[in-house]
Amino acid sequence: MDQITTNTADESFRRAFRPRSVAILGASNDPARISGRALHYMLKAGYDGAIYPVNNRRDTVQGVRAFATLDAVPDVPDVALLALSAAQTLDAVRGCVAKGVGAAVIYAAGFAEISAEGAAVQDEIVAVARAGGLRLFGPNCLGLFHAPSNFMGTFTSALDEGIVAGGNVAVVCQSGAYAGHLAYLCRLRNVGVSYWVSTGNEADTDVAACIEWLARQDDVAVIMAYAEGVRDGARFVRALETAHAYRKPIVFMKVGVSDAGAVAAQSHTASLAGADAMYDALFKQYGVYRAETTEQQVDIAYACSRGVYPAGRRVGIITVSGGFGIQACDAAERCGLDVAPLPEAAQARLRTINPMGGASNPCDTTAGWLNDMSIITKTFEVMYEEGGYESVLGSFTMLPGSPTFGEGIRQAIAAGTSAHMDRPTVLCMAASEAVVRSYDEAGFLVFPDTERATQAIAALAWLREQFDRPVHAPAVLPGLARDLGREPLSEGSAQRVLGEAGIPFPPSRIVGSEDAAASAATAFGYPVVMKIVSPDILHKTEIGGVILSIADEAAARLAYATLRERAATHAPAATIEGVLVVPMAPKGIETIMGVNRDPVFGPVVMFGLGGIFTELFRDVTFRLAPFDRAEAHRMIAEVKGNALLRGFRGKPAADVEALAEALERLSHFAAANAETLETIDLNPLLVLDAGKGVLALDAVVLPRTV
Repeated sequence: MDQITTNTADESFRRAFRPRSVAILGASNDPARISGRALHYMLKAGYDGAIYPVNNRRDTVQGVRAFATLDAVPDVPDVALLALSAAQTLDAVRGCVAKGVGAAVIYAAGFAEISAEGAAVQDEIVAVARAGGLRLFGPNCLGLFHAPSNFMGTFTSALDEGIVAGGNVAVVCQSGAYAGHLAYLCRLRNVGVSYWVSTGNEADTDVAACIEWLARQDDVAVIMAYAEGVRDGARFVRALETAHAYRKPIVFMKVGVSDAGAVAAQSHTASLAGADAMYDALFKQYGVYRAETTEQQVDIAYACSRGVYPAGRRVGIITVSGGFGIQACDAAERCGLDVAPLPEAAQARLRTINPMGGASNPCDTTAGWLNDMSIITKTFEVMYEEGGYESVLGSFTMLPGSPTFGEGIRQAIAAGTSAHMDRPTVLCMAASEAVVRSYDEAGFLVFPDTERATQAIAALAWLREQFDRPVHAPAVLPGLARDLGREPLSEGSAQRVLGEAGIPFPPSRIVGSEDAAASAATAFGYPVVMKIVSPDILHKTEIGGVILSIADEAAARLAYATLRERAATHAPAATIEGVLVVPMAPKGIETIMGVNRDPVFGPVVMFGLGGIFTELFRDVTFRLAPFDRAEAHRMIAEVKGNALLRGFRGKPAADVEALAEALERLSHFAAANAETLETIDLNPLLVLDAGKGVLALDAVVLPRTV
């Protein structure tokens, strides 16, 4: 056979997931063993490709002809499953390269996850594979499968009770156990999983690479993902961009929170910017739904698998009990859905249809429908046709499973919704698996609980909103790169650098004598503020390095002398550039913005309300730099204190547009200096009344030291 030296990403993934032939190195005759399970599952599923067990001790394995070596196999397998020990894996990979195999799955553990020696062997395996054009999955993984072709290249126990039915859901997880758990839950939920992969150590192929390929597959409607961390930030962002471009929702379970690092001691921004906050920022920026629980992850993927998304957040509610209607309204409000009332004409029609029932939204059909099932049909029609709701939630308790009424209810709902299946109809019921499946197969979304149902509707609405907006990062504005050096910048230098980037500061002057201080203060007009200026004193208030409300010339002279004395006392080795004189700031709303360098994703911008909102409530949000003005406005809208900026209890609205511009400009400066910048703090940044702009009252800039 000719050796294959290169493979395109698409072709290598195709050969891995949809192979025409598969070799199993170390295949066992025992279907209960790790090395025997994949063969057992493929035979059970009816895989119709060629299977080549490689076992030098047997002529057949589980009834299939075996071969002593991979070289003896009379074909070039698309994929090889390496059910071998860690010590045997490197030679096996060399054999796969020599044979021209497209992809190899390494089940064995004992590599980078346990020791430096194991990491070195893993690196050698990757080098051999990449040089030979062989895509690797693992090591230390549970493999992969493609249900439509019945290829089951895995030993996961999730398939013990039954082979997963093919559908339009893809699962990609770093954790094999979690991936198997999702597959099991999806089967119970009647969610078809077509593609499933456990990436393990990700020596070659990581979650991002899988997401990027899966997003381009026509038979994938939603991707369920799980990760504990990401090593290649750029590739991960590219994968999310690709999924968004193909309008493929990702329902992500990201676990693990790490420390911000030693720099947190010097920077307020860094102290708030843990790794978990970075993923939150990334998912918001690229329209990825972050699941908080496994149940929620399955719920949202199930809802997305239908491919029907509401055009808005207006939801109509139909119940057979007023109590359930109130419960649904409460849940809808928590989830950000709009339970708008029916138009008066529609209410009048409902009163004609069901005089004893409710006529608005929610609509309580009461017990009248028990005698006339058409009431249910007509109520759904009114909700969709005259209410104009983008989705409808129906709560029917245990009645769909009733031997007396169940079939009638099903037919009545189907008749009332048949012309409106372009919008989600979500039903709450307690019924048997067979009854729920019948509704599933008819195109409805079924949940046992109102809260879960409304969360699903809200998730669908949010994802539709994300699909309809651009998410790509803008080009970095030119002319913003600066030589920041290796040492912290003084406030004077920080103001100069950031001011050139478009961040507004109050007028100021650095002075070196009492006379100059008095002259500057008089020129600005009293009252003024004076601060010590030193690259070695970043937290000036800790040494009394800021004096406020200086009211006259004598006070200005005294303040200058006091600041120099305090600096000499508390930081005798500090380099003093002088004293900054600046007018007292006008009234406004204090906010905080800053930049922190994430080791994986690069510069990340933070925004939040100042004061106790930052210190106590950690009311902040993040975005990867750079971003545009629209993304800046979304950041501002996310913080809980946003109402203060919009005008609260009669107070004037703040200049939100100027605030968004400052955030945008800061993001471009951060991106332009990504290789040399560690942290920026602008705290506080004062937002003035609408039309009057913003002012940064303090600035800290820390360059990277390595």
